[in-house]
Amino acid sequence: MDTIEQFVNWLDRQIPAGSWHDKIYSYCERGGDASFWAEPVNALSNGAFFIAAFVALVLWIRSPGTNRRFVDLLLIVLVFVIGAGSFLFHTSATRWASIADVLPIVIFILVFLGYTLRRFMGLPWIITLAGVGLFYGLMWYVGEMRCDGVRCLNGSAGYLPALGVLLLTGLALLVMRHRAGASLTLAGLILAASVTFRTYDKAWCHKLMSIDGGPLGTHFLWHGLNALLLFLLLRAAIKHGGAGR
Repeated sequence: MDTIEQFVNWLDRQIPAGSWHDKIYSYCERGGDASFWAEPVNALSNGAFFIAAFVALVLWIRSPGTNRRFVDLLLIVLVFVIGAGSFLFHTSATRWASIADVLPIVIFILVFLGYTLRRFMGLPWIITLAGVGLFYGLMWYVGEMRCDGVRCLNGSAGYLPALGVLLLTGLALLVMRHRAGASLTLAGLILAASVTFRTYDKAWCHKLMSIDGGPLGTHFLWHGLNALLLFLLLRAAIKHGGAGR
């Protein structure tokens, strides 16, 4: 129960204090506009997550019966939920919508790490659970870091542990000659690029302009690249998630 409470408290600290219906102006495209469609590109670019999940679902359905594992389907559903949660936040822009945005991402990261350690690497359950627990602690610690009173890297620092673990496990699988190694390594490189675009969304705010002439920012690239890397991870799970492969 202490771990669950700590997790909930961590989620709550990822967004500014105030009413659950307070508006959050986090990204360049929204600026100070509180309206529903103030972030049309950021909102609609979440369609990439639905496409990634749908294509992965087709792959899962077309797989031989012995390869259609429930945990793979769970990962696919989580990607659908990630797209829905992010859409809610980039339209509603409220504290409750921020939780809907962040929570599915955190769950996917933890589940896929456990999947990697157990299914791809074949580690015992006790080591898998310990690894996920240690990673959660690291993610919590880095996510709590502040730079000049605000979250470091425009709030992207919390994703650095995921980036590091994804690259390390991908390289380890390559050394093990596991067929999922190339997918995880490539996904890690994509995540490095997407974290960069998320970090500099405000700093590069006026570098890209929307069709109506307003500042666009780079957060939509975070969505597109993450959808691609999530598809790579789902495809690796579906095709190479059999124990011992």
